[in-house]
Amino acid sequence: MRSEELNRMNTTSLAYLGDAVFEVIIREKIVCDKPNDAGRAHHTAVRYVSAGGQAAAARIMLASGFLTEEEAALLKRARNHRSMSRPQHADPKEYKLATGFEALLGYLYLKDERDRLREIAAEAVRIVDAASRTHTVK
Repeated sequence: MRSEELNRMNTTSLAYLGDAVFEVIIREKIVCDKPNDAGRAHHTAVRYVSAGGQAAAARIMLASGFLTEEEAALLKRARNHRSMSRPQHADPKEYKLATGFEALLGYLYLKDERDRLREIAAEAVRIVDAASRTHTVK
């Protein structure tokens, strides 16, 4: 899909897709890292795919300059998009930031920028793992 079309797309739709894309990336990582630990796979995945984990990753990527200007702008546009849904188990600000992160992943997926998508997902995993070691991610 062309950038112009993607820039007009509803960020909620991008986040919907990005959520699924990130879930698959995380599940693949878990299965490849510990193929015989399926019983704990869901528990392991939650650290990464939760609003808290995604928001922490997005916050650090924005602050560190890891994202390009285009990526940061899309994430912020999605974060600021007015949504009718309310988070059940997350702080509303974290939820909005996580939604922005998911929208960015959906955007990159549709733009067919799979290398950059995987780079951002890997950085998110690195950030969440580092935060988990210091117990700062829910």
